[in-house]
Amino acid sequence: MSTIARMETAQRMSKIVIHSDTIYLCGQVADNSDQGAGPQTENMLAKVDALLAQAGSDRKHLLSATIYLKDMKDFPAMNEVWDNWVPAGYAPARACVEATMARPDLLVEISVIAARKTG
Repeated sequence: MSTIARMETAQRMSKIVIHSDTIYLCGQVADNSDQGAGPQTENMLAKVDALLAQAGSDRKHLLSATIYLKDMKDFPAMNEVWDNWVPAGYAPARACVEATMARPDLLVEISVIAARKTG
Protein backbone atom coordinates (compact mmCIF):
# COMPACT_ATOMS: atom_id res chain seq x y z
CA MET A 1 0.00 0.00 0.00
CA SER A 2 1.38 3.41 -0.97
CA THR A 3 1.73 6.01 1.71
CA ILE A 4 0.91 9.68 1.40
CA ALA A 5 3.15 12.24 3.10
CA ARG A 6 2.12 15.86 3.52
CA MET A 7 4.59 18.64 4.31
CA GLU A 8 3.93 22.17 5.52
CA THR A 9 0.24 21.45 5.93
CA ALA A 10 -2.24 24.17 6.86
CA GLN A 11 -6.03 24.15 7.04
CA ARG A 12 -6.57 24.56 3.29
CA MET A 13 -3.56 22.91 1.70
CA SER A 14 -0.18 21.27 2.00
CA LYS A 15 2.77 22.88 0.22
CA ILE A 16 4.05 19.39 -0.69
CA VAL A 17 2.22 16.08 -1.04
CA ILE A 18 4.20 12.93 -1.80
CA HIS A 19 2.52 9.74 -2.98
CA SER A 20 4.90 6.87 -3.68
CA ASP A 21 7.66 8.56 -5.72
CA THR A 22 5.48 11.38 -7.10
CA ILE A 23 5.70 14.88 -5.63
CA TYR A 24 2.90 17.43 -5.96
CA LEU A 25 3.54 21.08 -5.13
CA CYS A 26 0.79 23.54 -4.37
CA GLY A 27 0.58 26.63 -6.55
CA GLN A 28 3.59 28.90 -6.09
CA VAL A 29 3.57 32.66 -6.53
CA ALA A 30 6.26 35.28 -6.18
CA ASP A 31 7.10 37.11 -2.98
CA ASN A 32 8.14 40.13 -5.07
CA SER A 33 4.70 40.76 -6.54
CA ASP A 34 5.47 44.47 -6.95
CA GLN A 35 7.73 43.58 -9.91
CA GLY A 36 7.05 42.47 -13.50
CA ALA A 37 6.34 38.99 -14.85
CA GLY A 38 10.02 38.13 -15.45
CA PRO A 39 11.20 38.87 -11.89
CA GLN A 40 8.05 37.27 -10.45
CA THR A 41 8.76 34.12 -12.48
CA GLU A 42 12.38 34.02 -11.25
CA ASN A 43 11.25 34.34 -7.63
CA MET A 44 8.48 31.78 -8.04
CA LEU A 45 10.82 29.21 -9.64
CA ALA A 46 13.36 29.69 -6.84
CA LYS A 47 10.59 28.71 -4.44
CA VAL A 48 9.84 25.65 -6.58
CA ASP A 49 13.54 24.69 -6.42
CA ALA A 50 13.51 24.92 -2.62
CA LEU A 51 10.33 22.86 -2.24
CA LEU A 52 11.55 20.21 -4.67
CA ALA A 53 14.82 19.92 -2.72
CA GLN A 54 12.86 19.62 0.53
CA ALA A 55 10.86 16.77 -1.03
CA GLY A 56 13.92 14.97 -2.42
CA SER A 57 13.78 16.09 -6.03
CA ASP A 58 14.93 18.78 -8.45
CA ARG A 59 13.97 20.42 -11.73
CA LYS A 60 15.47 17.54 -13.76
CA HIS A 61 12.70 15.36 -12.34
CA LEU A 62 9.73 17.56 -13.32
CA LEU A 63 6.88 15.61 -14.86
CA SER A 64 4.29 18.33 -15.41
CA ALA A 65 3.86 22.06 -14.95
CA THR A 66 0.75 24.22 -15.17
CA ILE A 67 1.46 27.93 -15.45
CA TYR A 68 -1.19 30.57 -14.86
CA LEU A 69 -0.70 34.08 -16.24
CA LYS A 70 -2.82 37.07 -15.32
CA ASP A 71 -2.40 38.31 -18.89
CA MET A 72 -1.01 36.39 -21.88
CA LYS A 73 0.97 39.51 -22.82
CA ASP A 74 3.43 38.31 -20.14
CA PHE A 75 3.95 34.97 -21.94
CA PRO A 76 7.28 36.02 -23.57
CA ALA A 77 8.74 37.40 -20.31
CA MET A 78 7.72 34.29 -18.37
CA ASN A 79 9.05 31.98 -21.11
CA GLU A 80 12.43 33.72 -21.18
CA VAL A 81 12.93 32.92 -17.49
CA TRP A 82 11.40 29.44 -17.84
CA ASP A 83 13.66 28.54 -20.78
CA ASN A 84 16.75 29.47 -18.74
CA TRP A 85 15.49 27.56 -15.68
CA VAL A 86 14.57 24.20 -17.26
CA PRO A 87 17.69 22.11 -17.95
CA ALA A 88 18.14 21.21 -21.62
CA GLY A 89 16.51 17.87 -22.34
CA TYR A 90 14.38 17.87 -19.17
CA ALA A 91 11.30 19.87 -20.23
CA PRO A 92 8.15 18.59 -18.50
CA ALA A 93 4.70 18.31 -19.99
CA ARG A 94 3.36 21.85 -19.65
CA ALA A 95 0.23 23.93 -19.98
CA CYS A 96 -0.01 27.70 -19.76
CA VAL A 97 -3.32 29.50 -19.38
CA GLU A 98 -4.61 32.97 -18.65
CA ALA A 99 -6.38 33.10 -15.28
CA THR A 100 -7.80 35.44 -12.70
CA MET A 101 -5.28 35.51 -9.87
CA ALA A 102 -5.98 35.40 -6.13
CA ARG A 103 -4.53 38.92 -5.73
CA PRO A 104 -4.37 41.70 -8.31
CA ASP A 105 -0.58 42.14 -7.93
CA LEU A 106 0.20 38.53 -8.90
CA LEU A 107 1.13 38.06 -12.55
CA VAL A 108 2.16 34.39 -12.62
CA GLU A 109 1.57 31.19 -10.65
CA ILE A 110 2.80 27.64 -11.19
CA SER A 111 1.82 24.20 -9.99
CA VAL A 112 4.23 21.31 -10.62
CA ILE A 113 4.38 17.55 -10.34
CA ALA A 114 7.76 15.85 -10.09
CA ALA A 115 9.29 12.45 -9.49
CA ARG A 116 11.41 11.83 -6.44
CA LYS A 117 15.11 11.27 -7.15
CA THR A 118 16.02 7.62 -6.75
CA GLY A 119 19.33 5.86 -6.30
